[in-house]
Amino acid sequence: MGDPKRHRKKYVTPPHPWDRDRLEKEEKIVIKYGLRNKRELWRFQNILRKYRRVARDLLAKVDLPGSEGEYAKAKAQTVIKKLIKMGILEENSTLDDILNLTVEDFLERRLQTRVFRLGLANTIKQARQLITHGHIAVDGRRVTSPSFIVERDMESKIDYYVNSPFAKKSIAEKVESNE
Repeated sequence: MGDPKRHRKKYVTPPHPWDRDRLEKEEKIVIKYGLRNKRELWRFQNILRKYRRVARDLLAKVDLPGSEGEYAKAKAQTVIKKLIKMGILEENSTLDDILNLTVEDFLERRLQTRVFRLGLANTIKQARQLITHGHIAVDGRRVTSPSFIVERDMESKIDYYVNSPFAKKSIAEKVESNE
C-alpha cells in the first residue's frame, strides 16, 4: 500500500504577527467571505503568491532567444489558460494580469462565496453551513468543502443536493410561482 502522504502546511504565517494594519485588513476579509479562521485566508494568499512568482519568472524568460524563450511562452499560455478555466482571469489575459491579481479574486471562486452570490443562502455563514451539512451539490455531486474552487464551467451547475430538504422546498416554490 505504501506510506501515506506526509501532510504539509499549505499556508505561511505572517512575519510580524501583531501588525495592526494587517490584522484589521485580514479581519475585514475574514468577515466578508465568512472564513472559519485566518489560516484559510493565508492558504489563498499562498496560492496567489505562487502564481505571482511563476508569472514574474516567466516574464523574465519570455524575451530570451532560442528554445528557452519559446518554452517560457508555452508555459505562460498554460498558466494563463488554467487561471481562465478557474474563472480568476478573463479571456485574452496576459502575464501582467496575473501580477495584478488579489486574494479576493481567489476567494470569490470558493464554493461558499458562489452559493451566497447565487442566492442559495441568505448569508455567507449560512452558505458555509449548507455546504458542510451536505445540502449543496456541484454538477449533481455533493460537495462538503466550503473552500472548493468552482471553475467557470461548473458555476451554473451549483444547486441543492437532490435529497436535501432545501431542494424539495425550492421545487415546491417554483411550482407555486408557475401556477
